[in-house]
Amino acid sequence: MDLELDGRVVLVAGGTGLIGRAVVGRLRQEGATAVPASRHAEDGIVMDAQDQSSVDGAFASVLERHGRLDGLVVTAAPSARTLDPARNSDPRQVIEAVEAKAMAFLRLANAALPLMTAAGYGRIVGVSGQNAFLTGNVTGSVRNAALILTAKNLADAVAGSGVTVNTVSPGPVSEDPAREVQPGRPGESSPDQIADLIAFLLSPRAAAISGESIATGHRVHGVTSM
Repeated sequence: MDLELDGRVVLVAGGTGLIGRAVVGRLRQEGATAVPASRHAEDGIVMDAQDQSSVDGAFASVLERHGRLDGLVVTAAPSARTLDPARNSDPRQVIEAVEAKAMAFLRLANAALPLMTAAGYGRIVGVSGQNAFLTGNVTGSVRNAALILTAKNLADAVAGSGVTVNTVSPGPVSEDPAREVQPGRPGESSPDQIADLIAFLLSPRAAAISGESIATGHRVHGVTSM
């Protein structure tokens, strides 16, 4: 299938991370101009998603270099492994995690949406996680759920404009994902599998999909969700 991404310009926040690198590679295979952005980007733009002036500068740079912005992918967030399990319900850690993930997404989306709505076309994809569907880890659950709810609100706000907003929620990410799915646990997926889904959601082919949260890897085994 031709995803019709040839010539499209996509900013990939967190584009030097495990998932972000796979997204950048997949988009470039499709002929898109994928611009990685992170605090330590060598091939792309240096940007801190938690700093508004840094975000503004990054978007200005994309427009100066490419003259347009067709897509935004937000994978930028500290790994769950950096969270302190002993502080899962510590309000300070929860707030910091929400700021680093959900509010970073909101900050970037707010910068992208006026450009996209003015153009009558745009695709925004945020990477959340299946912790949003589980209890037992307040920090992990709240930061991911907050991102999903933020994206849904934004999707509704721009409904009918030609701009879509969706989220992808991986379970555990592995270069060699296990096929087995344990009861009460999500299934594994690889960075490339996640990138394939994101590339589709960024494409004109996905025009009818907005406001959705789509799991990669099997959605939590034994848990229903509307």
